[in-house]
Amino acid sequence: MLNSHVMALARKVVPKAILRRLDPFEASIESFVSNLAENTAEDLVVLDAGAGECRFRESFAHANYVALDFGLGDPEWDYSRLDVIGRLEALPLSGGCCDRVLSVVVLEHTPEPGQVIEEFHRVLKPEGSVHLVVPLMWEEHQRPHDYFRYTSAGIRYLLERSGFRILSIRPVGGFFWQLGRRLMGILTFTQKGWRWFLFPVLAPVFGFVLPLLCYYLDKLDQDRSYTLGYICEGSRE
Repeated sequence: MLNSHVMALARKVVPKAILRRLDPFEASIESFVSNLAENTAEDLVVLDAGAGECRFRESFAHANYVALDFGLGDPEWDYSRLDVIGRLEALPLSGGCCDRVLSVVVLEHTPEPGQVIEEFHRVLKPEGSVHLVVPLMWEEHQRPHDYFRYTSAGIRYLLERSGFRILSIRPVGGFFWQLGRRLMGILTFTQKGWRWFLFPVLAPVFGFVLPLLCYYLDKLDQDRSYTLGYICEGSRE
């Protein structure tokens, strides 16, 4: 998507309420994690599986937060705040040690997603819970470590096969939210070489007006088969 420097500038000059409408997927993640954190007791152990730069550490500062990652996702990221370095396919943790597993936009980056979810099930205590965000209609990212996209039926199958009871699988927006993301994606072609001069011409339309319009039009799509992804929660049987 957009250059990291462009995104940093946008966060400084664009009101947060507008940014949430321009990037509703990210806003949905923030709301989901915030609600989860608010309902997490102080004595619970929360494993952030695929934590990256530990963006959710502050949200779970009141609980026993454990950040785990293999450290290969993005060469520009700072992995120094991780608590554990390890692969999701073979978590270096004992069985039944966690109360909750959180994994946000991570499952597409493993070539063995079924094995990863089985590991989530193994490290959870009885009646522990798993909380996932998985993409569906996304561009490739963090290549070459980008393997899959997930339908609602696909993620349900993986969770149930590993022994989880499904609590909810919710689409993140519909056709117009994903259209807004595609329109903003046009700007990625203006961020190299001589094409930068096109950016200030196209950005107001494709980076602001049209995505903002798409945010409000999304209520017209009740089917949600064109969703950007899913927020999924399950409990250990």
